[in-house]
Amino acid sequence: ACKSRWMALLTLAIFKNKPIQTFVIPHSHMDVGWVYTIQESMHAYAANVYTTVTEELSKAADRRFIAVEQEFFRLWWDTVATDSHKKQVRQLVKEGRLEFIIGGQVMHDEAVTDLDDEILQMTEGHGFLYETFGVRPQFSWHVDPFGASATTPVLFALAGFNAHLISRIDYDLKDAMQKNKKLQFVWRGSPSLKEKHQIFTHTMDQFSYCTPSQLPFSNRYSGFYWNGVAMFPDPPKNGVYPNMSLPVTKETVQAYAKTMVENIKQRAAWFRTNHVLWPWGCDKQFYNSSVQFNNMDPLMKYINQNSKEFGVTVQYATLSEYFQAIYQSDLVWELRGSEDFLPYSTEPHQAWTGFYASRNVLKGVARQASSQLQAAETLFTRYRISFPDGPVAKDWALDKLRALRWAVSEVQHHDGITGTESPTVADMYLQHLMQASMGVDELLAALEQHVIAYNPLAWNTTTIINVTVTFPTAAVFDDDGQPVPAQIQKSAHSSVTYDLFIMVELGGLQHRKYLIKFSEKLCSGRSKCGRTYKAKGVLFERRNIRDWLKTGRRLLPVLNECYKLMFDQDTNLLHSITNLQGKMTVRMTQDFWEYHTNGDVKAGPISDNYIFSANGSAVRAYKAVEMEIIPGKIVTEIRQHFYREESDKDYTYSITTRVPECFGSRLQCHRLEQTYSLGPLHLNTEVILRTSSSLKNNRTLYTDDNGYQMMQRTYRNFTNNTLARNYFPMVRAAYIEDDCSRLVLVSDRAHGVSSQANGQLEVMLHRRLWNNLPWNLGYNLTLNDSSVIKPTLWMMLGSISATSKLYQREAIELQHRPLQFFFPLAHPERPWQVEKPRGRSPVLSIPGWNYSSDHDVHLSKDLHSEPDYDRVLLRIMHLFEEGEDPELSKPVTINLKDVLQGIGEVEVLEERSLTGTWNITSLQRWKWRTADTLETNNKRCWSCGDEAFTVTISPKEIRTFFIHFASRNF
Repeated sequence: ACKSRWMALLTLAIFKNKPIQTFVIPHSHMDVGWVYTIQESMHAYAANVYTTVTEELSKAADRRFIAVEQEFFRLWWDTVATDSHKKQVRQLVKEGRLEFIIGGQVMHDEAVTDLDDEILQMTEGHGFLYETFGVRPQFSWHVDPFGASATTPVLFALAGFNAHLISRIDYDLKDAMQKNKKLQFVWRGSPSLKEKHQIFTHTMDQFSYCTPSQLPFSNRYSGFYWNGVAMFPDPPKNGVYPNMSLPVTKETVQAYAKTMVENIKQRAAWFRTNHVLWPWGCDKQFYNSSVQFNNMDPLMKYINQNSKEFGVTVQYATLSEYFQAIYQSDLVWELRGSEDFLPYSTEPHQAWTGFYASRNVLKGVARQASSQLQAAETLFTRYRISFPDGPVAKDWALDKLRALRWAVSEVQHHDGITGTESPTVADMYLQHLMQASMGVDELLAALEQHVIAYNPLAWNTTTIINVTVTFPTAAVFDDDGQPVPAQIQKSAHSSVTYDLFIMVELGGLQHRKYLIKFSEKLCSGRSKCGRTYKAKGVLFERRNIRDWLKTGRRLLPVLNECYKLMFDQDTNLLHSITNLQGKMTVRMTQDFWEYHTNGDVKAGPISDNYIFSANGSAVRAYKAVEMEIIPGKIVTEIRQHFYREESDKDYTYSITTRVPECFGSRLQCHRLEQTYSLGPLHLNTEVILRTSSSLKNNRTLYTDDNGYQMMQRTYRNFTNNTLARNYFPMVRAAYIEDDCSRLVLVSDRAHGVSSQANGQLEVMLHRRLWNNLPWNLGYNLTLNDSSVIKPTLWMMLGSISATSKLYQREAIELQHRPLQFFFPLAHPERPWQVEKPRGRSPVLSIPGWNYSSDHDVHLSKDLHSEPDYDRVLLRIMHLFEEGEDPELSKPVTINLKDVLQGIGEVEVLEERSLTGTWNITSLQRWKWRTADTLETNNKRCWSCGDEAFTVTISPKEIRTFFIHFASRNF
């Protein structure tokens, strides 16, 4: 250790005697939707970025550029680029002068995105780059997401990245890190994976990813952007853009050089080495690269000619060239554990915690589309293996899947699923998702009166599916004609339809077919009714909150084998829940509260798409509550309607709680399934579901990072804005606990969540905002969302050990509920053979890539070959953290040949990197020095015989494979 410190000091001394080496990295930040649609951006500037950059890089060997968002590049490549451009790009990529960074379709958000979707959008982009150019991105450029998750660096490490770059972290934390030269560190994002998937991380300084825009010698506000500001809807025909900076001439070059050198030296003081990353670019830049490079070239030449005087050298660089210089400095870097950088604040009154709940409808549709895609991928894969020459054309099917892959990937953009885009762009995302989803529906063709339930999970499940029907009576039968337990009742959301609940038992990755016989008349006799129970409700009198003088006198129990719920007839609210297995009772109420926000920037802080800034504490959102209880043999349903005013005819909010009965081999009763209806809201209102309990959690909360790992959120007091800065993203799960009990919520989409008081768990579900901030008005970024939303949460209450076994799996079961569609089934399906659900639902798909798994072969072969339909991508993950459960946290060893036998005979198994582009045996990531540097052997050896198909998954591991099934199946 002493030697390491001595070497580090010596290295720093050497650095100080050398000029500052500046890496000027040309880039353009191109939002895949935000203010303008993707089509508008392509037309106005994005296509010109790649056209002009390609032409300008080809003119001078020292010029560089990094390409980040693959969606725009792919659109340019497929629809704009000429053969000449494509030839130039291939040469530039080969020379390393045009470098693809991140390589995903988008620069994904890190707070409200789900793990599966982050991997999907990266895989989508990486596959294109590898099959087109034979390159594999090795660095990230996450400069604009609003906060940084600890999951993202883990995923990038798994994808083969050597370094990670972030920018948006709390303003006060960044200031402290700058002063102490701690903007660079080695991040061990997973407490279970530890050093195996750590990654060097560079945090951009206070200037972020844009070059300083102000010039002290000019009144222009574009700084080093000589091409000016992009124009919408059309580029100017004369090529003259507004606010173009003064050109670099003999008269201005000295002033430009002085400004640039001063900024370089200011940045250099914040880092440990004499290497400075100087990002040259910003939003919507480099659409006229000729003007850009022809001004920067002489400026850089002037600085280098006077480098002794300035103490600075400058060079065009890619991001890999910068990181290689840092890596070669061989310093010992500080470690950062699995904590993240969420939430994110830019100023004392600007906590970016509002977007956790913005555009709830879009968040829900995006997750539903993702779930549909994963199920459709596995169905198509099984179909191809079982019926290689079947009637469904493989090219047509793959096109449908690719369209949905693209749409789901696209919306993960940090101004997409976040809800921070304009209404026009939000509509664009929804249109793309729904169109692609309808296309995938065509794969699941229709036959009336047959319901197919498909379990996309890797484990067996017993659950309830809900089919909306228009007949008051129905009987349900399985493939063998045997009656199936079912229940029918009037719909919770419509006066003209009925909810038909069907109890289904499904093996892993298994179909079941059900026949529904409808009738307008009440059935008589067991044969006609089958085993369908017709449930009727009991309506309780509306209760006004002004009459809540005495409560708790008349408690009404609702029981199943897991819980006893007590409802207070004086309030029509939940009173308490008793876990019958653990014999614990927790006082608990659930209702809706509102935060009221300011819409006038002259009157104080405002809330908007991004920011949450309430005027004060939340206030009750209703004045009366009505309740109806529908006892059933399949499920008992409690419907609570909340009225804004006592005399309102229609309710504004509702909670529908389904208490399932126990069926089959697994207890399903441990989850209470809740759906909500909220809206339309009043303007400048943010609505929360508040669950108040007797748990003594001391306002400590646990929320998930991207559905991958749970983070402890300790309540903190701030000088300003304490309420908003204690909100956190909830992607799949959140819980509070004390020494005895844990209360868990799992979600079907992202929300904001907080614990503002002891025993409270509040979830922000919906927002409707308008303000007069010129920025928001100018870009139409107001959130005047008048929609009615219907999200779902599942609730569990139990001991810490009992809920630890359940909540990860429950979160996945909520997200990947059995797929219901109308489709004929030719033969029975065999289930996926997994005994214990420690691993998660597998990703099983046919990517349709045309590249060879052998890198050398791929680089030498024709890049325009046909898609490979015989290669299957399988991704599996261990759900549990190290030490989380005495049994379920153990490594799991499975023989993939055995567990996949229900699909086909596995012939070849090849382990790959997370996105499939690296063979894991050839992947060698950079090893950054830390105080406890450990030698980690990441290579995996495959033996001969059946052992070649045996895989061990350690806690929180994600492993990716290419699989080829025996040819006789094709």
